[in-house]
Amino acid sequence: MKQFRSSKGFSLIELMIVVAIIGIIAAIAYPSYQNNVRETRRTTAQADLMELSQWMERQYSADHDYRDGGGDPTLPFDESPRNSGSGVFYNISFSGNVGQNSYTLRAVPNGDQSNDRCGTLTLDETGARGAGDTGCW
Repeated sequence: MKQFRSSKGFSLIELMIVVAIIGIIAAIAYPSYQNNVRETRRTTAQADLMELSQWMERQYSADHDYRDGGGDPTLPFDESPRNSGSGVFYNISFSGNVGQNSYTLRAVPNGDQSNDRCGTLTLDETGARGAGDTGCW
């Protein structure tokens, strides 16, 4: 009579099936993770644009002019995220010249963020928001 040996461990087929399943899950999960990271960075840039817009409105309330002595004011910060050790993902500046009663702030994607579908984000004195794609704000 034959005796059956109990086998301990995994066969090569079982191991390859597990590796294939992990590969499929990673192929689906990683792009989704990257999109979530880009969206988070975009949201941070939008919040920074809103903060700078509020700063501009405080300037206007004090002087009835968005300009600083007739020229473009110096923004308190020009990168998003601020004070980041992990890198700058948006460069913030004015789009064109600042007028007495008008301005447009823009956040231009930088580095890895340049692959974001929304592209450059803008915000003006009326609160009008713009982006490269609809549904970005």
